[in-house]
Amino acid sequence: MVRDSKKDDRKSENVQFEPEIVWHNVLLFAILHTGGFWGLWRLMTFQISLSTFIWSLAVAFASLEGVMVGSHRFFCHRTFKGNTWFKLLVVVTQTMAGQNCIYIWSRDHRLHHKYSDTDADPHNSTRGFFFCHMGWLLQRKHPLVKLKGKNIDMSDLEAEPLVMFQKKYYYLLYTVFAFGIPVFVPVYFWGESVSNALLGPYFLRYMLTLHGTWTVNSFAHLYGYRPYSKDIQPVESEFVAFISSGEGWHNFHHSFPWDYRAGEFGKRWNMSSHIVDWFASIGWAYDLKCATPEMVKYRVNKRGDGTHPSSQREKYDDTDDSTVKENMKTLLEDQSHSKFGEDDTEDIFGEKISSEGFTILNRAIA
Repeated sequence: MVRDSKKDDRKSENVQFEPEIVWHNVLLFAILHTGGFWGLWRLMTFQISLSTFIWSLAVAFASLEGVMVGSHRFFCHRTFKGNTWFKLLVVVTQTMAGQNCIYIWSRDHRLHHKYSDTDADPHNSTRGFFFCHMGWLLQRKHPLVKLKGKNIDMSDLEAEPLVMFQKKYYYLLYTVFAFGIPVFVPVYFWGESVSNALLGPYFLRYMLTLHGTWTVNSFAHLYGYRPYSKDIQPVESEFVAFISSGEGWHNFHHSFPWDYRAGEFGKRWNMSSHIVDWFASIGWAYDLKCATPEMVKYRVNKRGDGTHPSSQREKYDDTDDSTVKENMKTLLEDQSHSKFGEDDTEDIFGEKISSEGFTILNRAIA
């Protein structure tokens, strides 16, 4: 049951907080990084076979996309729809990533969007680079994170049988898909040593994919430009886009969180969007939501920092807003993209846009 957010707001006015380290997590991450760097050393000294290296890359790619496409764009933001086979594939590859279950991952991310860069944000970037990169996982949550998290509507995911199955049996599934299969395959099929299979496809792969994901919370909130919304913290970062398969165009994403591309068409390194396009071409994904060109252009010129190539502030300052709004009304499907908080629609007109202003693509446009 969703609580009354106004009541919780009143309760949280004078929250006192002292950071407390979670030593259990510190130990686990110390073990992970020790194994990861040990695996990197073995790789660099050619002790790990080429087959195992290729397998590690394959597992890393599949697990990273399980998070970026699956947890993030599909289940969390509902930027498109998918059939049962697609959902099953997402559950398997997202479990392989070892970044907690889809339900908890999505809850924390929805909270991050609704209260971005405040004390209610799990990885609040105003608390410094290390905290928003990985430090937030090494200490107790701020009381506001727990308080506001109770208000996040998760009913859509609670209605997903596969998501709730994964949540219930997460640690068992993790043992199989994140640890067992990555280690078993190279040992069984081409005779890799158990230690190399542990250090490469598990520890090193796990460490690198975690840091690749974390760059979105750190670098993409601190270092870059803001062509779509200069009044929010997230930025555009080509470095992060390269590291995270297209998640670095973060100022766009926080401006249009329901857009399946998480960046404008033509942005480099957005492999995740191409993957969604491919699944749409075979019918596994459909109803892809994306912001109309008119909406993007209007946003750039009204709220951007002037770094977008198409910025023409003087021209748009004289534009009749009502005319622009009328041109932006497109096919209406549902409001699931804003289900978890109206603030996520980024109220650019001074009124909640709900589900207006986006185009639905039944089949992706290449």
